[in-house]
Amino acid sequence: MSDTSPTLVLTGGQVITVDAGFSVAEGVAVRGREIVAVGTDAEMRALAGPTTRIVELAGRTVLPGINDSHLHGAAYGLSKPPFALDVGHPAVGSIADIAGVVGAAARAAAPGEWIVGLGWDPGYLAECLAEPGRLPHRADLDAVAPGHPVCLTDFSQHMVWANSEALRRCGIDADTVAPDGGVVDRDPDGRPTGILREAAGVLLQAALPSPTVAQRRQAIRNVVAELHSRGITSYTEPGLGPGGAETLFGGLSTDNWTAYADLAAVGSLHARVSVLLLPAPMGGSADDVRKGLAELHRPESADPRRLNAIGVKIFADGVPPNRTAWMNEPYVGGGHGSLCVHGRTPDLQVDELFDMIRIAHEAGYQLGVHVTGDRAIDLVVDAFTAAQEAVPRADARHYVIHGDFIGADSLARLAAHGYGVNMNPAIKWTISDLMAEVVGTERSAYQWPARSAFDAGVAVCASSDAPITEPDWRQGVAGMLLRESKASGRVSGPEQRVELAEALRAYTINPARQDFAEEWKGSVEVGKVADLCVLDRPLLGLDPHEITGVEVDMTVFDGGVVFER
Repeated sequence: MSDTSPTLVLTGGQVITVDAGFSVAEGVAVRGREIVAVGTDAEMRALAGPTTRIVELAGRTVLPGINDSHLHGAAYGLSKPPFALDVGHPAVGSIADIAGVVGAAARAAAPGEWIVGLGWDPGYLAECLAEPGRLPHRADLDAVAPGHPVCLTDFSQHMVWANSEALRRCGIDADTVAPDGGVVDRDPDGRPTGILREAAGVLLQAALPSPTVAQRRQAIRNVVAELHSRGITSYTEPGLGPGGAETLFGGLSTDNWTAYADLAAVGSLHARVSVLLLPAPMGGSADDVRKGLAELHRPESADPRRLNAIGVKIFADGVPPNRTAWMNEPYVGGGHGSLCVHGRTPDLQVDELFDMIRIAHEAGYQLGVHVTGDRAIDLVVDAFTAAQEAVPRADARHYVIHGDFIGADSLARLAAHGYGVNMNPAIKWTISDLMAEVVGTERSAYQWPARSAFDAGVAVCASSDAPITEPDWRQGVAGMLLRESKASGRVSGPEQRVELAEALRAYTINPARQDFAEEWKGSVEVGKVADLCVLDRPLLGLDPHEITGVEVDMTVFDGGVVFER
């Protein structure tokens, strides 16, 4: 007779199932790839057979495998050594520090070789803090790398800092006209400062050397191993396709799909990756979307439970720290931002955005739209509903990506259609001390209104947006519960705090729903895949300030232990 006993039992702990009733059990049993029982300690022990591995939890917590629902996996891998320099906080604290890192790289590089890096943030650079309004300049890099083109992408991936050699190679000078949706910062004499915003970054990034597919595969493997150590078993890769041809580190982002597909084909992709295709670049048009989708079709996967192209990503506007999100009320100091789509006037851009969303909706895709300003968010939700009215679909599950300043009316309309919002509590933690001088105290406190979104009935997802922040769901959960800032600990918008159950749903079952996969993953229930995260202590009742200190002791993926501390 075949052995029908569990292959793995975790028992004697606090199993937070994240089921509909947020029930808590004492143990969980796994056979093969599936969860076969959830219940009391005695029930689990009674199921164990002679070959069952029993893990004594001793009060520790078990969660469903964490789902980071907006994580640029390939870019995150390529943003780390040996592929790129780390010029983010806390690795550097000043422009001078960054110049030192770049200078060392230039001395080690071949003559004329590109130097790329990621992560700089003016909110953590000493010179920018000492002189409000100061940004890095091409001259800061020219002295240390005069013969090497340098491209340093900021923490948000919405600004690029280049030296004079990089600008020269790419033909960017006083006569350069920024593309639609982009800005080239200039000195008083009209020469570029080296800062390129939004779509203008494409002018430089298109020239960057492209990693090989083999390098991309290695970057993805590195990332998945890191995610396992963090208890993460699923993530959304938001933006692979021709629209990403000129994004971070250059080269066709379709090569990233190839790298993922190669790993999935040989059973070496040990995570569940949902992909948003990117048919058009930032500053793109409806024609770009149409052509991009025709080129992409819907790529096939060897195992859709490990790799699945489910949606399309579109950029609507920029990001608030760069004053490029499109806002109803002006920024401190003036300006409203704008849409970052094709069109020479705001009205033409609005029409273009509606067409872009309609085309992807009609093609049968889920839409995830990058949009942050309240004025732009209202337009995107208008476009979702207009597309749905024109071509009714039963369960499209479109969603707003980021949604920093989403208002009550848009939240209500998202909820009414079963649409979602994907928020970034760890970014809130990172930037909240900086935002008052950008949007004022009241709007800064409101940014990422998670409480309002849950109360409206929206299935809120939370994510890291790595490499914008580290893929650390613990920081995200703590951020949702506390609304405190990284730099000072100051509370920002306490009325938008949520409960632990809601925060955990935002990292488990709600992202499973975003993935159209809530029937088979996202909670600890019989019949679902055995993706589990074991923590080093009880989570229920823990002081929220201690959540970031919780360690992941074990990660189970597809029934197999893939990480043990």
